[in-house]
Amino acid sequence: MSEFLSFFQLGFDHIVTSGAMDHILFLVALAVIYRVTDWRDALWVISAFTVGHSVTLALAVTNTVPTNAGLVEFLIPLTILAAAIENLIVRERSAASGARRYRPLLAGVFGLVHGAGFAGYLKSLFVERIAVPLLGFNIGIEAGQLLVLAIIGAALFAIDAVLLGAQRHRRVPGNMPVLRLRVVSLSVVIGLVAAVWAVERRPW
Repeated sequence: MSEFLSFFQLGFDHIVTSGAMDHILFLVALAVIYRVTDWRDALWVISAFTVGHSVTLALAVTNTVPTNAGLVEFLIPLTILAAAIENLIVRERSAASGARRYRPLLAGVFGLVHGAGFAGYLKSLFVERIAVPLLGFNIGIEAGQLLVLAIIGAALFAIDAVLLGAQRHRRVPGNMPVLRLRVVSLSVVIGLVAAVWAVERRPW
């Protein structure tokens, strides 16, 4: 197997395994507010996250920007918690045009933190040449991320169907739109998990 394919596989595996649950949970926090018809908004946000973590991954791996592994591991769940809180605060996104503009920026900034997390793993795998490993690893991460997002999208679709059925049988509040019910319930769970992780990883 070529060097590129080897690092592609490493990057892909790194994002789709249970060890990447914090990154996966952040993708869920980003995606949970969107419907299929919102794919353009979702694409902007996910693209910004990709750019953010790609930039930091390159800078950290080349030692252009030093990173503190303990601090990065602590900051990652904070980004998840912040995304979950933002999901809960902004209710009517179609009316809040500002939210549509700043969310990609928010995802990009948080992507910088996640990229530093990826870099810590990648730096331990090579010593000299970095161009091919960096490219292969980064593309592998993106391929894995697309797979994860596809699974998340299918899961959200299924959750909506379950919530709609529960509303019809009056098992959940019927006065709240299904999308909002999904956003609130999942964001609360995501926020609680992220808060626990942040406490467990606190650097003091």
